[in-house]
Amino acid sequence: MKTFAAIDIGSYALELKLFEMSVKNGIKQIDSVCHQIDLGTDAYVTGKIGNEKLDEMCRVLREFKDICDAMKVDDYAAYCTSAIREASNSAIILDRIRQRSGLEVSILSNSEQRFLHYKAVAYRDAEVFAEFTKDRTAILDIGGSSIQISLFEDGKLVTTQNMMLGVLRLAERMAHLNARSTQYEDILAEITDSQLSVFKKLYLKDYTIKNLILVDDYISKAGNRMNADLPSQQIDEEAVDNLLKILRKHTMSEISKILDLSEDDVTLCHISTILLKRICNISDIKTIWIPGVTLGDGMAYDYAEAHKFVNEGHDFEADIVSSAKSLSKKYMGSRKRSETLESIALGIFDATKKVHGMGRRERLLLRIATLLHDCGKFISMANLGECSYNIIMYSEIIGLSHTEREIVANVVKYNHLEYSYQDVLLHTSDLDRDACLAIAKLIAILRLANGLDRSHKQKFKDVKIALKDDELIFTINNPVDITLEKGLFYNRAEFFDEVFSIHPVIRQKVTNG
Repeated sequence: MKTFAAIDIGSYALELKLFEMSVKNGIKQIDSVCHQIDLGTDAYVTGKIGNEKLDEMCRVLREFKDICDAMKVDDYAAYCTSAIREASNSAIILDRIRQRSGLEVSILSNSEQRFLHYKAVAYRDAEVFAEFTKDRTAILDIGGSSIQISLFEDGKLVTTQNMMLGVLRLAERMAHLNARSTQYEDILAEITDSQLSVFKKLYLKDYTIKNLILVDDYISKAGNRMNADLPSQQIDEEAVDNLLKILRKHTMSEISKILDLSEDDVTLCHISTILLKRICNISDIKTIWIPGVTLGDGMAYDYAEAHKFVNEGHDFEADIVSSAKSLSKKYMGSRKRSETLESIALGIFDATKKVHGMGRRERLLLRIATLLHDCGKFISMANLGECSYNIIMYSEIIGLSHTEREIVANVVKYNHLEYSYQDVLLHTSDLDRDACLAIAKLIAILRLANGLDRSHKQKFKDVKIALKDDELIFTINNPVDITLEKGLFYNRAEFFDEVFSIHPVIRQKVTNG
């Protein structure tokens, strides 16, 4: 058994959740502590966290650290989200937290944060999640800075999009407008609908949302006061309308008592409910499931999965790949070409595993690079490498960190351009030497695979790949003309040989008769 602490440094609160984990009993939450502190408004308005808030945050995190020490916690994870992520003084903040609290804290990218929420939902009730996502389902994840809408069909992730409609950001905008209470919903509807209408036009053309899974901090709290069974609660649009009636017709203090929320939470709950209602209005949602999960739950499930305390259930890696496939489709990528390139590249990766020393995660990054290898041609065939890099860097691939996305973007870019290890190291702020070395290795593999299918005719679709001594042997039984592939292959093989000290060789078996 292990004790694990999940520390969430959010936009509006600091939360500590303590869990016990074992192979026999899985994950059990044993305690939680929450401290409200509005970091988001500082970050979204001024671009940094002020010293007063920073001092309060460090004091509370020190108390969290003391609780962990008293509980003899075996391990912990501490993550910051959008407030610190968007603050210009984030490096100073992380250093001060480390010095004053003794905690090592990391900043999650948006896609990492949403992916942890998604994991928490999938693990909270695997049967309900599987049943929901068989049909057309959306996960609506409402945060302080933004909202994320992820669409599922047949149990697979179709697409995910982020919009800057977070509750704290909207609350600050409404305060700036100084709108009357009677105008509140109409103004918020105007602000949100302008973005939601674009989302509907681009991503809901032939897609009607039937089920919705809601992840938020405020409707979940309100529902808990109204119904003790909320973690497995399924509601409909009528229940959303009833909650809106309460929020419209009562004073702040009355709502606070009815829903057992603080008055600050009431405002944010109202904004969350309006957002939920606007989402309902753009589709035909029949059922809403509110699992009541937080980032801390996702952190715990992620840790438990990595340490084998829970069995692997939903295939999250498949969702990352599905997200990349959707991006490729959006930019008119060739599905057949990508499948052939993926097969060859992964075959090279697996055959040379003892030589390159990379693991499962790098294999996934290579797979995504093959799917997105030509996305830039949608913009320019002459500047394919640069355009592909920009598309990948400015797109969201849920489940990948910013660094991992930058690795993929560079692998795709230098598959088309001359590669220089030093140039990549000097011109990327988030990549260390190990990441740059991984880029070089993955480029070498992708270039070699690309050379074997340069004609785009899938001549090497069923190639056999084997490592023998210092040679990587590609055996093809297909009697087609591979003169073009051989010429390009050996040109690209030089870089592969430079990186791995392995010489690639093509052997073609010719069948008599």
